[in-house]
Amino acid sequence: MSDIDIRVQGRAGRITLTRPQALNALTYEMCRTIDAALRAWGQDDAVQVVLIDAEGPRAFCSGGDIAEMYATGTRGDYSYGRRFWRDEYRMNARLFEFPKPTVSFLQGFTMGGGVGVGCHAGLRVVGESAQIAMPECGIGLIPDVGGTMILARAPGRLGEYLGCTGARMGAADAILAGFADVYLPEAEWEAAKARIVETGRAELAAQTPPPGRLASLRPAIDRHFAGETLGDIVRSLQAEDSDFARDTLKTLRRNSPLSMACTVEALHRLGDAPDIRTALAMEYRFTFRAMEKADFLEGIRAAIIDKDRNPTWRHAAPDAVPAVEVSAMLLPLGADALTFEEKNT
Repeated sequence: MSDIDIRVQGRAGRITLTRPQALNALTYEMCRTIDAALRAWGQDDAVQVVLIDAEGPRAFCSGGDIAEMYATGTRGDYSYGRRFWRDEYRMNARLFEFPKPTVSFLQGFTMGGGVGVGCHAGLRVVGESAQIAMPECGIGLIPDVGGTMILARAPGRLGEYLGCTGARMGAADAILAGFADVYLPEAEWEAAKARIVETGRAELAAQTPPPGRLASLRPAIDRHFAGETLGDIVRSLQAEDSDFARDTLKTLRRNSPLSMACTVEALHRLGDAPDIRTALAMEYRFTFRAMEKADFLEGIRAAIIDKDRNPTWRHAAPDAVPAVEVSAMLLPLGADALTFEEKNT
């Protein structure tokens, strides 16, 4: 069975991820297939809307399938990972900039690479099972696939908080943070999809989602995550005796210090209204270097390969990352910089 189903149905170009047994994790070939479909449909007058969904109740897409990245990277071959990220990011940009209406239905886990497919649609639908997150700092990366653009645009300091902690968002929180647009109970999704296919219009009546948690946490998040650096954030949390401060510090101490420090710096460099190409180019500076100079391979070993959940990061603590190392990870790449030419190479 194919990992993805691409077809034209009614007035809609349809993209359905069909790896429910793997939580619809995104492979390199799936990225290329989505990109090719978008290229074709942009020029096809029969396609009036693009509808993106996935099979299975547990996940829209749990992230990227990174086993091959680990296998090649541990042999000192970084070319496959760099090619994967480069072509994935170009697909992310094409989806965000697509000239026709796009709509996605995001059930269950939508994380990492899934955000790059599901959260760049023009209309993003979530239901009661939604669990959206950017957990890359836990595996030695930074939020990517255009995620830094969404995080940088989030209200207050939600971007820094969500990017560093990888906190999961239900429907209300995802809408608040800018990762989703409307809530629709999942029992109504098939009927909604049928209307979109028939009419060619990405239109849905929004309903009120169950209450989230981020709104009530905003004062604490905005206060503690307002620092210029990760070290500032950590020191602010350490100075307060509260459940929020203790729980957040515990989370930060599990994640890669270098990744979190670079996440904070990247969001501050991007400002509050970056375009997706600027965000992706910034992300690629980090991911291009991630296997050789950061914690990515160790993060994957601990989380995916050995599953011991005990990574040995390059830095002992979140406030122990020298500024010079953050700058080095985000330096321009010169001839290796991400570009967005029409044809992938």
